[in-house]
Amino acid sequence: MLSYKNTTTEVAASGIDTVIISVGATEQFGPFLPMHLDTLIAELYAESYGKALNAYVLPTLPFNTSEEHANCKGTVTVSPNILTAMLEAIIMNLARQGFTKFVVCNGHGGAYWEAAFVKHINYKYPELLLIAPNHNTPHAWTEAAKQAGLEEVDEMHAGLLSVCTAMWLCPELVQTKSMGSNIPADNRLYADYMGWDKLTEDGCWGKFEEGSYTDQELSEKGRLFWETFIHKRSEGLLQILEEAYRRKMAK
Repeated sequence: MLSYKNTTTEVAASGIDTVIISVGATEQFGPFLPMHLDTLIAELYAESYGKALNAYVLPTLPFNTSEEHANCKGTVTVSPNILTAMLEAIIMNLARQGFTKFVVCNGHGGAYWEAAFVKHINYKYPELLLIAPNHNTPHAWTEAAKQAGLEEVDEMHAGLLSVCTAMWLCPELVQTKSMGSNIPADNRLYADYMGWDKLTEDGCWGKFEEGSYTDQELSEKGRLFWETFIHKRSEGLLQILEEAYRRKMAK
């Protein structure tokens, strides 16, 4: 694996033909968590996939389509058109240098543009392959929740799992205070139609109760969840990438 921290000489000499493009987000995570959690998660993905595929790993983009959080001060959201245009330009730049395989990964669950972008790029550019590593996501999520003891967590954003994640990745930035509330189930019907300031009490679609776990327990749950989840998502990724490329390039 190489990254943007290597020299151009090292990248050229490596013979690497695969690029990892990761996208995080800068968005509210309730009143007590930092806004770069999705970016930290995307960085974990990128490093793991880079190792699994012996790829060239780009720096993580810290902005995404975060419209649902945009009414919360500090959140940055960009339109899917702008974001995908930039990603396409990045891919085209690197394709001209001889890279032929690309992997896009997201730390943000609201990145609805991803699937359409993957299909569009593969249709538009028959000489290259772009994939998203979603081949075993449901299984990976279930196994990760089990390993971390979070099977009962019902959370879309900024609840117990988010606190665990932050306590593992950036504990110095976390305030372990109670936040979130019980969100009516039918609010999910409207989650894509308006800002979550109208659907939640404090931006949290989940709940955390102060004192329910020690800081060490929270951190360990975060570590167990994400290490298990990303490991499971990395399983079989090389085979998927190589077989997809072989089939697409077949005459």
